[in-house]
Amino acid sequence: MTTITLKINENSEKGKALLAFLKAFHVDKDKDDVQLVEDSKNPYNPEFVKKIEQAKKEVEDGETFLIETDSIWESIK
Repeated sequence: MTTITLKINENSEKGKALLAFLKAFHVDKDKDDVQLVEDSKNPYNPEFVKKIEQAKKEVEDGETFLIETDSIWESIK
């Protein structure tokens, strides 16, 4: 059996069409002729994801402050 890895943008028109074709082609789950295997690995660096999650938590906990963009240069001085 040959394994082929495809990266498909499921938001594009062609990506949606290809996914629909592959899902329609994989009708009989009991046979090993064709298998559709979805990889759900996160493409982002785990350390980066951890930082983003921490920032979201800080916002939810109110541990952030707001800088008015009209006076941003005055706040830097």
